[in-house]
Amino acid sequence: MGDIDLTLKEKALPAAADLFGDLLEIEAPSAPPRAKSTILSHAPGLAITALAALAAAWLGDHYHAPLMLMGLLIGLAFNFLNADARLHPGLGFASKTLLRWGIVLVGLQVTIWQIAALGWPSFVAIGLMILLVMGVGTLTARTLGFGSAFGILAGGSVAICGASAALALSSALGEKRVNQAQLTLVLVAVSAASALAMSLYPILATLLGLSPHAAGFLIGASIHDVAQALGAGYSLGEVQGQTAAIVKLTRVALLAPTLLLVTLALPKDEDHKTGAPIVPWFIVAFLGLTLFNSLVSLPPVVASTAKIGTSALLLLAVVATGIRSPMNLLLKQGWRASMPVVAATLVSFMLALGAAKLLF
Repeated sequence: MGDIDLTLKEKALPAAADLFGDLLEIEAPSAPPRAKSTILSHAPGLAITALAALAAAWLGDHYHAPLMLMGLLIGLAFNFLNADARLHPGLGFASKTLLRWGIVLVGLQVTIWQIAALGWPSFVAIGLMILLVMGVGTLTARTLGFGSAFGILAGGSVAICGASAALALSSALGEKRVNQAQLTLVLVAVSAASALAMSLYPILATLLGLSPHAAGFLIGASIHDVAQALGAGYSLGEVQGQTAAIVKLTRVALLAPTLLLVTLALPKDEDHKTGAPIVPWFIVAFLGLTLFNSLVSLPPVVASTAKIGTSALLLLAVVATGIRSPMNLLLKQGWRASMPVVAATLVSFMLALGAAKLLF
């Protein structure tokens, strides 16, 4: 009897009325210290992630909805699957490793010559805007008690390229500084803000009577997501679209140095291994591909293929992030957690508008 009582005390049991296990928190069992991951162990999680990503792609294509937002919402709808420990290796691989490879592929889509084409005044303005918007996000987050890391994540996602930047920054910051629930909230808020900006900013640019180049700069410098910035720019005209594309791609190109600065500025974790590289490998690879793409004239099909690959990998990462998000922590954050994104978005628009009027 003593052994039975000890076993019952060590093993947490569900409540008597919990017939379906709804009240039982299921956590991932810790893996053995030297357990080797295999392809088979990753297959279930990757299969679920791929199916959910295909559903998100279908919805985004047929209803013209933001792709990343659809992926995140579908991932959250499948959040209950996170209780199955067999899915954890594949979900972790998709949300981390596939994300980093998606960031690397962005290097094949931008060149240093695109930045140079803007001229140094525009480049300096964009760089200052990124720093100021990230600063506003950080200050707002700290004021509300969320910490600097959360503010960097929120402000950086608005300042650079929306959900893609949020995913990249979260990878650089690490889960000890920014948890899955906070990342999910930023992804939801920045995707919604970008969708609203795509609809609203072209109207405001017209009402303000901006010149074609000024309107393109405003849209390219303030709308978060790349596809939505280009869509909003070309909705006004060819000149506006081309200017918005160059400005937006310049912001994307500045993702790499931003990640580098964040990585170097933040103190190392206690678990940081001696001799480990100071700069993560995917940032180095991103910079290397950007430099290679700038010096070597690659066929246009390379950039288009890299763009598709980036979208696919980031979509898989977003879906996996939604599935892995701890819903209890997500619900505890409340509406205040979206305020850093809102504040950064408003400041980003005002700064972009002021720069557009001064430069054009």
